[in-house]
Amino acid sequence: MTEQKKVRVRFAPSPTGPLHMGGVRTALYNYLFAKKNNGDFLLRIEDTDQTRYVKGAEDYIRESLEWCGIIPNEGQGYGGDNGPYRQSERKDLGYYKEHAEQLVEKDLAYYAFDTPEELDKMREDLKKAGVAAPQYNAITRSRMQNSLTLPADEVKERIERGDDYVIRIKIPRNEEIKFEDIIRGWVMVHSSNLDDKVLFKSDGMPTYHLANIVDDHMMGITHVIRGEEWLPSAPLHVLLYRYLGWEEEMPRFAHLPLLLKPDGNGKLSKRDGDRLGFPVFPLEWKDPSSGEISSGYREKGYFPEAFVNILSLLGWNPGTNQEIFSMQELIESFSLERVGKAGAKYDPEKARWFNQQYLKEKSDEELARVILEREDCPEYVKKKGADYLAKVCGMMKERAVFLKDIPIDGAYLYNAPEDLDEKTLKKKWKEDTAQIMEDWLDELQQIDEADYKASNIEEKLKAFMEEKGLGFGQILPPFRLLLSGLGMGPSLFEIAELLGKEECIERMKTNLKKIASIA
Repeated sequence: MTEQKKVRVRFAPSPTGPLHMGGVRTALYNYLFAKKNNGDFLLRIEDTDQTRYVKGAEDYIRESLEWCGIIPNEGQGYGGDNGPYRQSERKDLGYYKEHAEQLVEKDLAYYAFDTPEELDKMREDLKKAGVAAPQYNAITRSRMQNSLTLPADEVKERIERGDDYVIRIKIPRNEEIKFEDIIRGWVMVHSSNLDDKVLFKSDGMPTYHLANIVDDHMMGITHVIRGEEWLPSAPLHVLLYRYLGWEEEMPRFAHLPLLLKPDGNGKLSKRDGDRLGFPVFPLEWKDPSSGEISSGYREKGYFPEAFVNILSLLGWNPGTNQEIFSMQELIESFSLERVGKAGAKYDPEKARWFNQQYLKEKSDEELARVILEREDCPEYVKKKGADYLAKVCGMMKERAVFLKDIPIDGAYLYNAPEDLDEKTLKKKWKEDTAQIMEDWLDELQQIDEADYKASNIEEKLKAFMEEKGLGFGQILPPFRLLLSGLGMGPSLFEIAELLGKEECIERMKTNLKKIASIA
């Protein structure tokens, strides 16, 4: 019985810009799978395309993962015995070129010297001949400038002279290439649908196709869990494992479904987020070349736990009605077999709901601490301090979606309202309301400052209503209006206690005069 290999998975982003939430989901599923199986989760930076490298992107990737609590136990920035974990550094070790040359020696790849102009002409000629998708393949390679058509001494001379060349894989002409995907089952592709992809470029860098295969093999990766966009490349990667003699050690593949727009019509993009008013990046990103700032979930006020919970259910079904999961619960419940094939629609309203659930579960003191640490925390909130804010949080968090909602929606708990809700004023303020409120004001003034508590105020109000023969609708809405300027909100008696006797009396007097002046 063969010993089962330790599970090793990797998240291998390219530092070409901010990390899309789809990329975070890929990292999350890799992380959950590794943790569930007591395995390793690696971070590898795939920067083979130096022309698309964006300064700051790599740091952004790491910061995003750490904010989400998706912490690699090996990889770039985290150490390990299989490094370097940045491909531009691995290039200098010679692994990529060595394996590309091995393929050429085995007649499984070849040198190609075609200029960009020659490649363009080939594609144009094929289009004129009615070929919809021109490819450099088993048919067209015979008419191009490569080591399969040129004499061996000319090839040698051109390489020694320093001519630009690439190394292309030699795709077999008539062959079915198949592999088993954990999510999609058996996938079969005919080799006539594949082209001779470049494996090694003239700048001395490998392409993604060669580098990821060599690195996955050398790092002992057992499962490749990545986005659906890589599914068309998987047959090529299967061939490379075979050509390099590693087919028996090939990792298992799992291609995740796409994240779709809220209407389900196409892949979710930054443009969709901008148009519909939600972020598609975990953290705010400032483009180093244009200075353009893209919003992030962290800066919008989402809790990292809520963001992770949202992503976990975009493609994976736990098989139960449970929706709120801690990271540990996700680890215990997760399996690739319960990841679907169909694209997952992103629902921004559901995302807000998730954040609201997490906010409600936070202690008042923790919410107060985090709000005070935020850059957008109003000065009037800071002046009142953490203890007062904790009480505000306790009253406001049931209705809040984001942290910023608490000081904004609860502004009347700090400052007397300048305006009164017109709808409530028209609907609830009757001819006798002003007199009722004047009488109620007299009752409030009789409560000692030390006894000005929610329970005492409520008891006093009920006694007042009974004495006057009033219903709740005759006194509660106008009382709330005078204190907060609003028609609805948290417990009115708690509001009164928090404001204190002096502030309540002052607000009632001021707003009664205001209403009298506009009557």
